[in-house]
Amino acid sequence: MRPMTSSSAPGLQRLVTLSAMALLGVTFLASPSSAGGLYVNEFATKAQGAAGAGGIAWASDASITLLNPAGMTELDDHEAAIGLQAIFGRVEFDASSNSPGDGGDGGNQAGLAPVASASYVHRLTDRLRFGMGFFSISGSILDPNDGWQGRFEVTEISLLTMSVSPTLAYRVNDWLSVGAGPIITYGQLEWDLKVPVGNEPKAKIDVDDIRAAARAGIFLKPHEDLDVGVYYQSETELQLDGDVDIPAPAIGSVGLGLDLDLAQLVRVGFNWRATDRLSLLGTFGWEDWSTLDTIPVSTARGSLSAPLGFKDTYKVLAGVHYRLRDDWLLQTGFGWDSSPLDGSDRTTALPIDQQFRFALGAIHDLTDTIDLGLNFVYANLGESRVRQPTVRGKYETNHVFVLGATLSFGKLPWSGMGSFD
Repeated sequence: MRPMTSSSAPGLQRLVTLSAMALLGVTFLASPSSAGGLYVNEFATKAQGAAGAGGIAWASDASITLLNPAGMTELDDHEAAIGLQAIFGRVEFDASSNSPGDGGDGGNQAGLAPVASASYVHRLTDRLRFGMGFFSISGSILDPNDGWQGRFEVTEISLLTMSVSPTLAYRVNDWLSVGAGPIITYGQLEWDLKVPVGNEPKAKIDVDDIRAAARAGIFLKPHEDLDVGVYYQSETELQLDGDVDIPAPAIGSVGLGLDLDLAQLVRVGFNWRATDRLSLLGTFGWEDWSTLDTIPVSTARGSLSAPLGFKDTYKVLAGVHYRLRDDWLLQTGFGWDSSPLDGSDRTTALPIDQQFRFALGAIHDLTDTIDLGLNFVYANLGESRVRQPTVRGKYETNHVFVLGATLSFGKLPWSGMGSFD
C-alpha cells in the first residue's frame, strides 16, 4: 500500500492521526486499573476517599478485586460492593494571541460522565477466593461549542464503556497471597470534528471495540500492622478496524485500521496502621506509554506512521485514614501524575497535562455488615498547552470534580454456603 500524502485528500492524514487518538479514548477512559496519567483514576470504590492512595493494599471490601485481586483472601466470607459517581468540571480554553485559528474559546467543554462499579468475592476455600468485577463509564466527555478555535480537532466526544474482570486469589501462607485474571472491555466512542476545507463539514468517527488484558497482583503482610500490594496489568495489543465519515468532496467514508498497543503498568502500594485509629497509605506507579510514540495506520487511500508522541507516566499518591469513632472512618488523600504529552504533541481532544488530585471521604457503618461511603475528588488537569497547526493556547481552567457513593455488604444471604472446606 502506498504511503499517504497530503494530496491523497485534504486534511485526511491529520484526521487519521486524530482517529488514532479517538480510539485511545475508548481504552484510557475504560480501564478500572487504579491508574493515572492516561488510565482513568476514579471508578467508584471506597478508596477514592483517599484519592486511591494505598487502594491496592487496603482490602476493606469486595472492591479489592478491581484494585488488586490478591487482596480478596483478606475477606472472611462472600462479600459484595457497588458504587456510583458523577464526573463533571470546568474545562475552558484560552487561545494564544498568535493562534492561527479563528472562533471562540468553546465555553465550558466538560460534559457529565456517570460511573458505576460492582464487585463480588466468593469464598471457595479457606485459601481460595473467586471474584467478579464490573465497571462502566458513559456520557459526553468533551462538548465545546461547534465554532470554537479547536473545532478541527473536536466538537464532541461521547463514550460508553463496560468492563468485566473475573479473578482468582490464593493465600500461599500467612503473609503472601497472589491473584490474577483477565479484564475484558467493550467500548463505543463517537467523536465529531470539523474538516478544514470549504464550508467546514463535520467529520464523524464512530467506533466500537472489545479488548482484553491480563492483570495480576500480590498481597503481602510483612508485619501485623503493614500491608503491601503489588499490581501489574499487561500491555494490550489492539488491531482496530473502523470507518471515518468525512462529508467532504472526494473523501466520503474512509476505512481505517491501526495497531494500538496500550501501556503495561506497575503499581506498588502500602497500608500502615500507625495506631489503632490512624493509618497512612501510599501508592507509586509507572505506565509504559512511550510504546505509543508512533503507531502504524492504514486506509484504502494509503498508510502512514502516525506520530502521537506519548511519554511514560509516573504517579505518587498519599493518603490518611482516621477512625473517628467505631462506626466512622474519615479519609483524605493527595495525588500527582506526570504528563503523558508535550505541547507540540497534545491536541484539544486530549487536554491533560500533569495532574494533581485532592480527595475527602467518610465511611459510616450502617450495621455490623453494611457500610456507606461518600467521597469527593478534585482533580487539576494542568495548563495543557497546545501548539498545533490550527490552534494554539492553553487551558488555564482545567478542573474535574467527582462525587461518589458506595455501599459494601460484608454478609450476604448465602454467606457460609457454596464453599468447599
